Amino acid sequence: MGWGDLGAFGEPSKETPNLDQMAAEGMLFLDFYTASPLCSPSRAALLTGRLPVRNGFYTTNGHARNAYTPQDIVGGIPDSELLLPELLKKAGYTNKIIGKWHLGHRPQFHPLRHGFDEWFGSPNCHFGPYNSTERPNIPVYRDWDMAGRYYEDFKINLKTGESNLTQLYLQEALDFISKQQASQQPFFLYWAIDATHAPVYASKQFLGTSQRGLYGDAVREIDDSVGRILKHLQQLGISENTFVFFTSDNGAALISAPKQGGSNGPFLCGKQTTFEGGMREPAIAWWPGHIPAGGVSHQLGSVMDLFSTSLSLAGLQPPSDRQIDGIDLLPVILQGKLIDRPIFYYRGNELMAVRAGLYKAHFWTWSNSWEEHSKGIDFCPGQSVAGVTTHTQEEHTYLPLLFHLGRDPGEKYPLSFASEEYQQAVQHISGLVQQHRATLVPGQPQLNVCDQAVMNWAPPGCEKLGKCLKAPESDPKKCSWPH
Repeated sequence: MGWGDLGAFGEPSKETPNLDQMAAEGMLFLDFYTASPLCSPSRAALLTGRLPVRNGFYTTNGHARNAYTPQDIVGGIPDSELLLPELLKKAGYTNKIIGKWHLGHRPQFHPLRHGFDEWFGSPNCHFGPYNSTERPNIPVYRDWDMAGRYYEDFKINLKTGESNLTQLYLQEALDFISKQQASQQPFFLYWAIDATHAPVYASKQFLGTSQRGLYGDAVREIDDSVGRILKHLQQLGISENTFVFFTSDNGAALISAPKQGGSNGPFLCGKQTTFEGGMREPAIAWWPGHIPAGGVSHQLGSVMDLFSTSLSLAGLQPPSDRQIDGIDLLPVILQGKLIDRPIFYYRGNELMAVRAGLYKAHFWTWSNSWEEHSKGIDFCPGQSVAGVTTHTQEEHTYLPLLFHLGRDPGEKYPLSFASEEYQQAVQHISGLVQQHRATLVPGQPQLNVCDQAVMNWAPPGCEKLGKCLKAPESDPKKCSWPH
């Protein structure tokens, strides 16, 4: 979902009344970022509080390549990483994930091995349908065992876009919250729905209801679901004891535009890129009785801050034996403070850009290769900026491209290299990069090796359902990451 997809962020059709109400009752973050312009690494960063280059969710198969966890990936979240639910257990929390996990699908990477107590959802994206010979349909899990597969047991109609998955995920959330409230049990719910990821889907009652087509239908259903979750918390009398945060894992995928693409508002490009449209996200914090209503913050925030902030809310300290990139946002949310901190924009193994204050310096620019672009793969449709949205990897290490995001949120007008403003801002950012690199110990890359034999042929529980398939011989290869 993109920064420009919500009414509160200026979407003109104003079809997100519940999220807009959430913002009116809570705090809107206008400068909130993901840790990667792609799904899997940003989710790994959210749950570990660490940049993907530290937690292993990157590739070294090519320079500055985005990589994720398709079903032939061999890697996943390493045991050495400490995930938020593992730490929250120490404070007595019950933890549930609903929806997309995307941190590895082999048994050792199962979310219930990494701190979650319950799971209803899928290890991979809802791509398909597949014919079960070259690749199997993706499983949907209920806790340890699969409950069925997408397209076979959990239908998604690619012609109409109809699927009731979001309704299933909503009911799971409401039931989990009710159960924890009844037993007076503190809980952490990670509600990771994916209806706005192509192929986009919505349930029957939302199909055809948006001015924005199928993508808008999906957004409307997510908005309605969030409204129902917040109302449920209020009806159970626990809203003042429950901190809720809404955001996205990357910018809207403009490659799916216009039919299945969202809006990144005034920002440049979209998912897969380290321009603002790929990494700046809609973000809303809600906690009645604690967060002053109608707040708007210009704090530079990150999904990794949700790790540190959640630990702080639970009365826990972040681990001291590793570098944590997230910060505790409670002083920002509760007291309106601003904390000085940079934002690092990584694409795979490369630091592409850094933001400090209102200045953003690009050390590398690349949208995607000419070869891929000539096939019609375009991450910046209608937004070409000469010398900025480049189709070859351009290095600017010694003379960074600098933008003032206050005056130029669309990254269209690089500052003059000769100006005093440029010299001062670049000097400051260069110092931050040096400090950052001094602490950087890259993790073992998890997204380098692919093997058809590790796909979801025979997930746990398949035998009970008669859903086991025969795996091919193991044939590990370097994964190909064109972007």
